[in-house]
Amino acid sequence: MATQVSPPSDASAPWASKRVPIGKHLVRRMLSWLGIIALVALVVWGLWPKPVIIETGEVFRSALTVRVSEEGKTRVRNRYVMAAPVAGKMRRVMLKPGDAVEADKTILTVIEPVAAPLLDPRARAQAEAVVSMQEAARKKVNESLEAARTMQKRADSERDRIRTVKSEGMISMSDRERIDAEASVKAAEVRAMEFSLQVTEYELAQARAVLERPDTITTGNLVEVKSPVRGLVLRVMQESETVVNAGMAILEIGDPTDIEIESEILSRDAVAIKPGDSVDIEQWGGATPLKGRIRRVEPAAFTKISALGVEEQRVIVLSDLIDTPAAAQALGDRYRVETRVAIWHSDDVLIVPSGALFRAGNEWKTFVYRNGRARLTLIEAGHSDGRLTEVLKGLQTGDKVLLHPPDTVKDNAQVAERGAK
Repeated sequence: MATQVSPPSDASAPWASKRVPIGKHLVRRMLSWLGIIALVALVVWGLWPKPVIIETGEVFRSALTVRVSEEGKTRVRNRYVMAAPVAGKMRRVMLKPGDAVEADKTILTVIEPVAAPLLDPRARAQAEAVVSMQEAARKKVNESLEAARTMQKRADSERDRIRTVKSEGMISMSDRERIDAEASVKAAEVRAMEFSLQVTEYELAQARAVLERPDTITTGNLVEVKSPVRGLVLRVMQESETVVNAGMAILEIGDPTDIEIESEILSRDAVAIKPGDSVDIEQWGGATPLKGRIRRVEPAAFTKISALGVEEQRVIVLSDLIDTPAAAQALGDRYRVETRVAIWHSDDVLIVPSGALFRAGNEWKTFVYRNGRARLTLIEAGHSDGRLTEVLKGLQTGDKVLLHPPDTVKDNAQVAERGAK
């Protein structure tokens, strides 16, 4: 009889699920929760506000000079524009810009007479008609002169005949005086007709001269234009030979070593400028600024269109150079420079970088850096030179302020200095 073997008690059926140990189940659940917690921490860390990286500047005491900066140009103090003294044919100007001239010695150019203009057919016909008219007028005057001479002879004969009568009572005194007066009048008429004939001859010669083209005689008939001062030729306006009218500009003369600085400054800034203020001339081509002094602020302004198309009222301010170095002798007429005029100065003021200030309505404010926080502070600002500003109230020496703070910085915002560890 066969014996039936029963399976062991710990064996399971193939279709039964395997049981996971309790320890492994807890590890899996903990890993899932740890992943969720790490993800939440990353999200919180990413959304957590970080300090804004900023740059700071320090409030300190120092000297401050307020200057008005503007482009300027050099110009010769005394310039002479030479013009043609008479109308005529000007010879070619042989001088070039930069050539030296001597007073009353250097001949700038020579002006000679102009040849007679050509006549068109209509003008020639008119001139010939004028000549014919003057010839007829001369004949008329000749006939009138002959008639006057005949009347004079008759009056002279009558006067001579009366004078031969010696008997008293034959001719009254009034008749004698009348006959003498008639003879004098006839003689005067003859002389007047002779003068009329001369006038007619001159008019006829003038009318015939219109039809002629005589050669231009230059001997003793030239006008030499000489330099009135010593200096250099700055500009030649008319170089080629041409026919000029009286007063036409030919060239310009001046002394480039005697220059001044001309600046066109806004009228609101020119109000604070007065003669005697110091000027720094920069961007002239040298390493160090040139020193100058304001000589004149012109009283009248003029309108100028800026590069942006804005109408501006500007005033011409003239400056003189002081102790010009040898390198600056190369400056010529109308060279571009940069002028900086000092309009205010103090030896000891509390100043702050201008980049730390901003306007809030009509008030000046800044952010002060304290313990990693930006504190919004109201201040009272004074003079400024564009880089540094005078502080009258609100800050103290040694305070750190935020330079060009971004829009994300608010009062009590967390900030950190750039480069700080």
